[in-house]
Amino acid sequence: MPALDPTLLLNLIAGVMLGGSVLTAVVLLTREAAMAHRRGARLRGEQVKDHKPAVSVLAQAAAQVMQGAGHVGNRMATKDPAELTVLRMKLIQAGFNSREAVAIYLGARVTCLIVAVIGAVFLLPLVFGPGHNKMIGAGAVGALTVAALLGPDQVVKIRRRKRELEYREGFPDVLDLLVASVEAGLALDAAVARVTEEITRSSPNLAQHIRFLTLELRAGRARKDAWGNLAERLGIDEARSFATMLRQAEVMGSSLGETLSVFAAEMRTKRMLRAEEKAMALPAKLVVPMILFIFPCLLVTLMLPAAFRVMKEMSAF
Repeated sequence: MPALDPTLLLNLIAGVMLGGSVLTAVVLLTREAAMAHRRGARLRGEQVKDHKPAVSVLAQAAAQVMQGAGHVGNRMATKDPAELTVLRMKLIQAGFNSREAVAIYLGARVTCLIVAVIGAVFLLPLVFGPGHNKMIGAGAVGALTVAALLGPDQVVKIRRRKRELEYREGFPDVLDLLVASVEAGLALDAAVARVTEEITRSSPNLAQHIRFLTLELRAGRARKDAWGNLAERLGIDEARSFATMLRQAEVMGSSLGETLSVFAAEMRTKRMLRAEEKAMALPAKLVVPMILFIFPCLLVTLMLPAAFRVMKEMSAF
């Protein structure tokens, strides 16, 4: 049996994994964008026709793969409702609002493990082969294992961090607009609907969650429960504090305008403190780059002329 070229084998495996990852990402992003467009149209009161667009054979195959991953995820899903609720909330905080998000996520994890096992089997000739290819094969198997075990979780965590940063940056602006609307004479529910229209461009993801809040209020859900659900979907402490403040203001019967003004001022102060904290930490973060890159260049610039002159004088003797 002829020996396999290790470089060709690694390139083939990397190309297959990269192509599958890109195809899956394209399908997911297209699906999420279409769903977001339909949800936005329904929220604006427009009539949405559920027609199937013309897709290519490759997109249909990718959709079938995602559907299969969803079926696998349904088979592998835990039966504990508490764990399912926690996982679903994490996916919602990461921006996956689809009903099948949990099943697709679990199916994606199983699929990554299967791909890693197949890749490890193909890399066995490198691991047990002669020469220096053992280290290459072992490193590739380790990389596949780590990517399969931690890849889906890291994707969800990265998306959650990115959205939490957007929520923290946009939430004080939402409070300022709420204060202005309430002081202008609007009720809190009407002010929320007005604020949603204003922050759509600056914070589209936050505006989407506030639209869900508006729909819950229109459906008749209690205000404290609706704001509590919003805080859970956002996953930031500012939203939880705001929901608690509204609940206390409703129970105690205090003025909503004054309460909102105080809380908005506190949120602005916290945002300024976070900016000052980042500014104060900047010199400490610049120490290592300065030592590694700037200081050697400066030392060479200062010492090289002197060293050149010393060498020139020494060569004269």
